[in-house]
Amino acid sequence: MDTFAARGYNNASLAEIADRAGLTQAGVLHWFRSKSLLLTSVLELRDDTDIEQLGTERPRGLRFLHHLVETARRNAEREGIVRLYAVLSAESVTDDHPAQDYFRSRYAGLRGFVADALTETCRLGDGGADAERALHAANAIIAVMDGLQIQWLLDPTAVDMAASTELVIDAVLAQLTP
Repeated sequence: MDTFAARGYNNASLAEIADRAGLTQAGVLHWFRSKSLLLTSVLELRDDTDIEQLGTERPRGLRFLHHLVETARRNAEREGIVRLYAVLSAESVTDDHPAQDYFRSRYAGLRGFVADALTETCRLGDGGADAERALHAANAIIAVMDGLQIQWLLDPTAVDMAASTELVIDAVLAQLTP
């Protein structure tokens, strides 16, 4: 995780990863078969950690939006995971990147969860213009959260990710609520 976070996928070497893990390259490949499978496993570990925090059920509606603020607060305590996500999500837009499908799927799922939470919280209709507005708002919230992570990584003392996320969610709710 640290090597991918510091160097990105393309610049991370299996030799360095193996060394940091106390294994040989052959040992790493025994468990993961390829560097791209290792990357996918690291990203899944990150997600599993976040899912564990939720407990047995994903919160819905306003509770889910509060969960996003809490995630931003927790992220301020896990620089390595935030760096890993920021580096790899940006890098995944390049041709044939092994994490591209992972990030496409992750953003689609997250966009759906946020849009559903906004729809429920603001009592919007499930289709038409309301659904479109909820999706646009979900994109904006996700973009703010990702952008805040980059700003925080560059200057942690100048950025309060949780406070900024909460402000944006409150503004979106005020805009969407009839």
